[in-house]
Amino acid sequence: PLDGDRLLRKWLRAYESAVSFHFSNYFVGFLSEATATLAGAGFTEKKDHLEWDLTVSKPLNVELPRSMVEVVTSWNLPMSYWLNNYVFKNALRLGTFSAVLVTYAASALLHGFSFHLAAVLLSLAFITYVEHVLRKRLARILSACVLSKRCPPDCSHQHRLGLGVRALNLLFGALAIFHLAYLGSLFDVDVDDTTEEQGYGMAYTVHKWSELSWASHWVTFGCWIFYRLIG
Repeated sequence: PLDGDRLLRKWLRAYESAVSFHFSNYFVGFLSEATATLAGAGFTEKKDHLEWDLTVSKPLNVELPRSMVEVVTSWNLPMSYWLNNYVFKNALRLGTFSAVLVTYAASALLHGFSFHLAAVLLSLAFITYVEHVLRKRLARILSACVLSKRCPPDCSHQHRLGLGVRALNLLFGALAIFHLAYLGSLFDVDVDDTTEEQGYGMAYTVHKWSELSWASHWVTFGCWIFYRLIG
């Protein structure tokens, strides 16, 4: 087979593993929503009624994302809220980047601090930070709604829904899917049960990402260089 075909198969396999892992998370999220609702929790008190509005995850924001920032906040909404309010905001006095690292380190600790999860989460820290600062700078330079999060209706940007704005947001969305496939390649659907039970070690993590030439990390580094050049 051609090298291009082999490379394509590797990336399709990585995307398959990522999506499989995503849907296992959605299953747990929807199950927790259902059990919480059946237990009488998960509602908001309105003036004259109760609104059953508990939401754990937003799958569409993960599978068709605007940004990696949107992915990490939509993956587990209650956990994201807790980490943002009790870890990130308290760590902001250390600086934004340090606060991001502390937040993802706390998330890795809460997930059991297995090597592959820690590698994914700390990689996410760099990816989301670089994406955030790059899009913030592009939004300022272009005066366009290309931030990681959607702009409010009354934002001051001159360009909001033009073709160029949509194209740039689609480009960053495609880049987010690329990052998700790369990071999700660690959760191989065909890995043997023994390896899964013992945990994915450093050698496994390095091997899987080496197969993809560390592409996501290199792209993130390239985005950071671009961010510095346009500063």
